[in-house]
Amino acid sequence: MAVKELPELVKVDPYLKPYAAVLQKRHERAVLRELEFTDGKRSLADVANAHLYYGLHKTPNGWVFREKAPNAKELYIYGDFSRWEIKPEFALHPIGNGDWEIELPDFALKHEMLYKLWMVWHGGADERLPAYVTRVVQDETTKVFCAQVWEPEPYVWKNAGPGKPDHPLVYEAHIGMSSQEAKISTYWEFKETVLPRIKKLGYNTIQMMAIQEHPYYGSFGYQVSNFFAPSSRFGTPEELKELIDAAHEMGISVILDVVHSHSVSNVKEGLSQFDGSDHLYFHHGEKGQHPVWDSRCFDYGKTETILYLLSNLKYWLQEFHFDGFRFDGVTSMCYWNHGLGVDFVDYAQYFDENVDEDAVTYLTLANNLVRAVNPKAFTIAEDVSGMPGMAFPTKKGGIGFDYRMSMGIADYWVKTLKTQSDEQWGMGDIYFRMTDKRNEEQTISYVECHDQAMVGDKTLIFRMVDSKMYTNMSVLTPDLDVARGVALHKMIRLVTLTLASGGYLNFMGNEFGHPEWIDFPREGNGWSYQHARRQWNLADDNLLQYAGLNRFDEAMIHLVEKEHLLDFLPEKVWEDNEAKILAYRRGECLFVYNFHPFQSVENYEIPCDKSKYGIVLNSDSPDFNGFGNVDETMEYHALETSGRRCLKIYMPSRTVLVLRAL
Repeated sequence: MAVKELPELVKVDPYLKPYAAVLQKRHERAVLRELEFTDGKRSLADVANAHLYYGLHKTPNGWVFREKAPNAKELYIYGDFSRWEIKPEFALHPIGNGDWEIELPDFALKHEMLYKLWMVWHGGADERLPAYVTRVVQDETTKVFCAQVWEPEPYVWKNAGPGKPDHPLVYEAHIGMSSQEAKISTYWEFKETVLPRIKKLGYNTIQMMAIQEHPYYGSFGYQVSNFFAPSSRFGTPEELKELIDAAHEMGISVILDVVHSHSVSNVKEGLSQFDGSDHLYFHHGEKGQHPVWDSRCFDYGKTETILYLLSNLKYWLQEFHFDGFRFDGVTSMCYWNHGLGVDFVDYAQYFDENVDEDAVTYLTLANNLVRAVNPKAFTIAEDVSGMPGMAFPTKKGGIGFDYRMSMGIADYWVKTLKTQSDEQWGMGDIYFRMTDKRNEEQTISYVECHDQAMVGDKTLIFRMVDSKMYTNMSVLTPDLDVARGVALHKMIRLVTLTLASGGYLNFMGNEFGHPEWIDFPREGNGWSYQHARRQWNLADDNLLQYAGLNRFDEAMIHLVEKEHLLDFLPEKVWEDNEAKILAYRRGECLFVYNFHPFQSVENYEIPCDKSKYGIVLNSDSPDFNGFGNVDETMEYHALETSGRRCLKIYMPSRTVLVLRAL
């Protein structure tokens, strides 16, 4: 990129002018690092092939296994084929650059055999799983993890991935807890039972959590041990491919919730102290330990680490046809203090010594790699800090993500519900909070993701209805608290979605107000799966309020898609704090909210720009378990009053009407 192009980021945000030189240096750093790998003659996609070299591979003459372990003195492969004995004939030999290799005859290994590594270093020895292992299984009795030889018939893909949608409407999903039964679900069950629901709701993207293998199920997949292995808890790699293929057939993109921000501390299953040293892929000493997550922190300045992680991205894109990634823990990666206990209120915080520039460089290379492998793929950053350039093209001086998670919106709704009565809600404040973002970036808005559903926290609906979710959700026995919760659940979700800039996210089951928090089986709950499942039956029971919430979510998602609403910028047309009325225009649709807890208004004047409107969505509709106080067949004709064109509308309390120009 020419130097003259860099100020484009500064141009869209004048507050960055004092840091233009730092941004320039940051960009040059990434360019030079990429040149180190590519020599300026190849793309990153051509060099990020560590997974094709290391690990176990079938050859025309048998098998070859390679591992990087520069601190090792001896290295052996052992398992079913050696009767689990460490034998000299299965010793790897050093081939330089810290690499080890062994070639084995074809008959030595068979599909589904189990194996491990025996690593010997100065002063110690222990078992390990290969760093690039692609299949790991856990013994049901001993709970011990082993690598597994995996050489089935190649999966034949039937459908091409749709790639990046115009605006991602993301369904965040966890395979294991997607069953209605109290158990760990499977890739196959998700394909058969949940995928059709997602299609019917209208979401165009699935974000798959907990796919990379992790020893502790309760970590929600964020304590990864084996970065190249899809979790065997849910089935085989081929079943995962079949699930992704089926989603692609439905026109749904599938992105991986990838964890490159840290690694599990486990030494027998993971990368920690892999070759007897603590710094093969990580920082040495205290810097390599995450102070809160009890995990290992990658050293993004190491060539071994960058090649490992870049190859990991290429592997998931090519082997499993993922359409992109949501990068977890980006804030933790970018700052030496991991963003813990920090309020990012000063631009200087994005450029001071607390920034891990190696991590920023890696993320820039990662985005370049993703597009080099698949130009249709897209990436999302989970960054709470708001670092400038995070969702800005790398060629223009940014870090290169397509989207950043708008994490402040979920916090806003929690704070509002906890600290303000309904009468205190500010209409202008809601509009501002939903639209507050950097001009240069696209964001993914959400009311709640999996974080707000965890044990110890509360989902949106639970904050409003509380224990009555278990006793008063029948449509046959109206309850004031439930009516409030149901009405606001619909309104909050719609205002968040339709004021989003780039896309929207919903966590599995929250669309219908799932009644329970998430608590994975653990010693503290008697290893119960009761709260690690999804009760789909509630959404299907028309006698329960959940069904109406589910239908409303489907209606609003389809409305956004049908009207291409996110293609247009929102325009606020009215706010009235006293009456709690908020109105804005997007495309051909006019959104009118009455957030007042009890006051309905007649003949309320709303400015408009077209002459005739009809209702296309009404949260008070009986179909959504509303009270049916609005005639949805009515046409609204604009009138000239007080020198302006407006509509006169009856607005029931806690109702949103979406009107479309006719």
